[in-house]
Amino acid sequence: MVTNTLKPLGLACLLALSLAACGGGDKTAGAAQEGSSAPDQAAAGSTIDKIKKSGTIVLGHRDASIPFSYIADNPNQPIGYAHDLQLKVVEALKKNLNLPDLKVRYNLVTSQNRIPLVVNGTVDLECGSTTNNLERQKQVQFSNNFFVVGTRLLTDKATGIKDYVDLKGKTVVTTSGTTSERLLKEYNDKNKAGINVISAKDHGESFLMLQNGRAQAFMMDDVLLAGARAKSADPAKWEIVGTPMSYENYGCMMRKGDAEFQKVVNDTLSEVFKSGEINKMYTQWFEQPIPPKNVNMEFPMSDKMKEIIANPNDKAADE
Repeated sequence: MVTNTLKPLGLACLLALSLAACGGGDKTAGAAQEGSSAPDQAAAGSTIDKIKKSGTIVLGHRDASIPFSYIADNPNQPIGYAHDLQLKVVEALKKNLNLPDLKVRYNLVTSQNRIPLVVNGTVDLECGSTTNNLERQKQVQFSNNFFVVGTRLLTDKATGIKDYVDLKGKTVVTTSGTTSERLLKEYNDKNKAGINVISAKDHGESFLMLQNGRAQAFMMDDVLLAGARAKSADPAKWEIVGTPMSYENYGCMMRKGDAEFQKVVNDTLSEVFKSGEINKMYTQWFEQPIPPKNVNMEFPMSDKMKEIIANPNDKAADE
């Protein structure tokens, strides 16, 4: 059973968390949400205990991280590859805890507030497009990685942009609170590249800035760029270019120090990997038409992705 999505409400008590966020990671805007006793939940006990007592698990989701976690036709029902993995965890909890009526509550998160919402207990599990890195591991606990991406550029084919060296004098948009934002700014400063870097609040706004000409390129994880392209009115107009500036691992986030809950999540992912079900899920979301426009992302599984399926681990991308 699914309840309605909670609405964001900023809490001043989380400003300290924003200062602790990683350099390219999440900057805290509003952190907890309405209807939550968030500051007390994290200290109340394990996530498993919290779920048992409440009969509810709170899943963090994104609204535009195609095809990992996003909203398509139903505003109250997220869908996507990472979201399907979350639901596998829910099914495991129902079975392991003997809670067949376990309820799911969805909580919309952004790049800026997803870490604080996990830390303070508002969100129990967030599986979206969150990079597992060393700085973030100081604040939250990650599951085994479930995806590997490269940071590249999306641009209109007509611009002639093929790599980062072609960006001098150009405006490049990226999403605020992401590792791509940090990498692009570091690259620009270190190489005196002459790039005008602007940041948008989310991936949807970043792509909108590219579409309306405010930016000539959009830097982000390659698979998210493929998702934005697939959702556009004219996918053939856009191309993904550039040598990856980095490779990053995606993992699910949960509260730090909760080994019991992490084991449930990791055991669930391992079973999906070992059974081969992950291949069907991958094909569904990356190699077949997906909602809302039924466009095929045409994003075949990489060798690096095959490696993490064969050898599951929770190593940070920069470890």
